[in-house]
Amino acid sequence: MAQTSALPELTGARFLDAWQLDVPALAVIVLLGAGYAAAVRRRARDGERWPLWRTAAFCVLGLGTLVVATMSSLAVYDKVLFWPAAVQNILLDLFAPLGLALGDPLGLARPDGRLRRAFASRPVRALTYPLVSSLLVLASELTIYFTPYFATALGNGFVRQLMHLQLLLTGCLFVLPMLTRQELLPPWCGHPVRAALVFLDGLFDSVPGLVVMTSGTLVAGHWYAAHPRTWGPSVRRDQMLGGGLMLSLAELVALPFLLLVFLEWWRAERLKTAALDARLDAEALAEAAAAAVPAPAPAPASAPTPEPAATPAPAATPAPAVPGTTRPWWETDQGEVGARMRRRR
Repeated sequence: MAQTSALPELTGARFLDAWQLDVPALAVIVLLGAGYAAAVRRRARDGERWPLWRTAAFCVLGLGTLVVATMSSLAVYDKVLFWPAAVQNILLDLFAPLGLALGDPLGLARPDGRLRRAFASRPVRALTYPLVSSLLVLASELTIYFTPYFATALGNGFVRQLMHLQLLLTGCLFVLPMLTRQELLPPWCGHPVRAALVFLDGLFDSVPGLVVMTSGTLVAGHWYAAHPRTWGPSVRRDQMLGGGLMLSLAELVALPFLLLVFLEWWRAERLKTAALDARLDAEALAEAAAAAVPAPAPAPASAPTPEPAATPAPAATPAPAVPGTTRPWWETDQGEVGARMRRRR
């Protein structure tokens, strides 16, 4: 690539048509796409349909975001401007994991496959534990911007790829369990708790942008000062712009993330209600079938004998309650099943 100081001014048109090839990133994208496609084909051979929208989310939102973050003008200009690098990192940390999680790769994985075993291992379970994964994302971003890590990555291709991989993995550790499999989370982490955790994570994700935007210390200031430009904002204004974009994008992705968690919550409750209705219908059919069985015919009566004259029967009195008798279970059950049965009765 040409020297960074010789890059032309970043205009709107150049922002759209400036691209570069990132071979390591492209290899990762191809491997992820090929693995996902093979899993979808295997599911189809087994006679099971996989939702098309999940495949589209994985390919367009997940892999497409990786392509934009690593090979678009953001990657071309991240060595001379801070704000493209900041946007690039947010895409890798928040947007790409969200798209990959919507594809539900764990749902496609074999129950005894390597991916399932990896996520069931103790180290991964510890890293995906609620709040731990959120703090990992926050610590990862702050470590990148306020240590020599970021400046080193700008000048070293290997460290740069390592930083991108770190951002993607830490983001996936939080997003994948929240949107895919309940078994990856502790039993107490139901949908209400997950919604609260996603809301808190949205607050955590805004911290790096706020700190970068308001910090008096220049992020990789020596690097950008050594690569001066004759166009664009100053180094300090460039950092403020990058911090503002980090904050805006973090808040932008937080709302759809929270809405997706609520959507998963609604789907789970709908499936639970459908299963409960099916159970009650089966019980009602069983009771109706039992009631429809004819009673056995009475034995033939012997020759009639004369009966004494009928005497008026005394007035009926209510029978005393027999100790030990119980009412039907649906009349005493205070749960949802009992309430539904009482309404049906």
